Order: sequence, then C-alpha cells, then structure tokens
Amino acid sequence: MSFDPEVVGATTVRIFRFIRIEHTVFTLPMAYAAALLAGGELNLWRALFIGLAVFGLRTAGMSWNNIADYPIDKLNPRTQRRMLVSGKVSFKEAYGVFLFGALTFVLSAAALGPWPLALSIPYLLVVVSYPYAKRIHCLPHIHLGAVYALVPLGASIAMHPSDIVAALSNTPWLLVLAAALWVAGFDVMYSKNDCEFDKSHGLGSIPACFGLRAADYAAFALLASSAALNILNYLVHRLGPVGLAVTLVGAALEVYSAVLGARGQEATGFNLNLSVGLLIPLGIFIGVLNI
Repeated sequence: MSFDPEVVGATTVRIFRFIRIEHTVFTLPMAYAAALLAGGELNLWRALFIGLAVFGLRTAGMSWNNIADYPIDKLNPRTQRRMLVSGKVSFKEAYGVFLFGALTFVLSAAALGPWPLALSIPYLLVVVSYPYAKRIHCLPHIHLGAVYALVPLGASIAMHPSDIVAALSNTPWLLVLAAALWVAGFDVMYSKNDCEFDKSHGLGSIPACFGLRAADYAAFALLASSAALNILNYLVHRLGPVGLAVTLVGAALEVYSAVLGARGQEATGFNLNLSVGLLIPLGIFIGVLNI
C-alpha cells in the first residue's frame, strides 16, 4: 500500500477534532501554573512529561466519554453531529485513541517518578467514570470539576514525585479547588442546553433536576467562588502587582460569564471561560517569574 500524506493528514485532523485538541491546549497553562507554585525545579524534562501526561489523560478521557455516551449522543439532536455518532470516526479508531491516550499518560507518569506512576491508574478511573455520573445522580458537574482538578494536583505531585507528603503540603490547594469549581460552574451553565432532553431520558443535571433558575444560581455561585479563590490563591502566594491585575481581570470575566449564562447567552459565556483558563495561569506566570 502506497503512502499518501494527504490521507494521513486528513486522519490526523479527524482524530484531533474527535478529542477536541484545543481543550488540551487550554488545559496546559493551569498545569504549569500549579507546578510553579508547588516549588521544586521545573526543568525541561518535567515540563515535557507534564505536558504529555495532560495530553494523554485528556485524550483518554475525551475518547472514552464519546464511546460511553454514544447511545445518548445518538438520540440528542444537539450531539448527533459528533464524530463518533456521525461515523466520521469509527469505534475501532475511538478505542485505539483511548488506548493511545491511556498509554501515553501512564508512560509519562512513569517518566515523572514513582508517585505519579502509582496514581496514574486511580487518575484514569476517575476520568473514565465521569460519563456515567449523569446516569446516577444530579451533580455530574461536580464530578467533571474533580476530573479537571486532577490536572493542577497532578502537576504539583510531579514536582515532588518521590515524596507524597512534600507534594501534598506544597500543592496550591486554593488553585486546585478554584479549578474544580470553575469547570463545574460553566458545565452547569452549558448543560442548560440539554435540560429537556435530560429530563425526558432520566439523566441527571442541575437544570434537569432542579430547573433552569436553580442552574443559573448554581453556576453563578460556583464561578464566583472560583473567582474569589483564584484571587485568594494569588494573594496567599504573595506574588507581584502586575500578575494580580491579570488575575483580577480573569476573575471578573469568570463572574461575567455566569451573568451571560443567566441571560440566555450560554455559548458566549462558555467561550468566555476559555480566556479565563489562560488569564489565571498567565497572572501566576507573571507573578512567579517576575515578568
């Protein structure tokens, strides 16, 4: 069989769309921000394998989420154009991507040290269990927040890979909690789009279980709490004024995204949170590196 670079390129684009590669790119800054706050030496080796670990974990999580949710996505008009449902990615490819991501994550964790390796399987279990949360209870958003919190927590552990006590004592827990609440908050906001579908199919979410008004209140409370914790985290670490200004802008946008969601502009509020995921780490980078 001859080699066709155009076919290879097309396959790569399909797979990157399948795993939403842009979300991985927006996740990396938070990992590196946590690593800097955790202390230790962030050399090229650690930076490389922290990045590969994040890529592998998100790849495994996104692919498994699509596999597990296939029966639901096939019925939901909003998700019927997703790559697996539309047939643009086969199940064989989806399982292959999952195994590739899981293997990349475990091998990267092994390269980082004994504790990252020991925790790699529990990490994977938390990630792959997420799609089933909405089948069991009304708060899958909290589960998703916990999944995202693994990123800054894991990066902190990678900075002290042989001493879990030192790793946990140096983890920027305010940032970890802020990250969890941030993701949970905008997930509540976005899940309003599926409120009627979730109710009719017995799936759990705050909008489906408690109503749209409750979802607006919950999203605002989660995002506002996250914003406050991001500011408090910055102040606790006594970083500089320039980075604080950037952090304040990120926190303000985080709260504003909840306001947009309550006004029925969920997509705009959701997209605005992409900038939050860059501004909060950027503030930390500036503060730590004295840029």
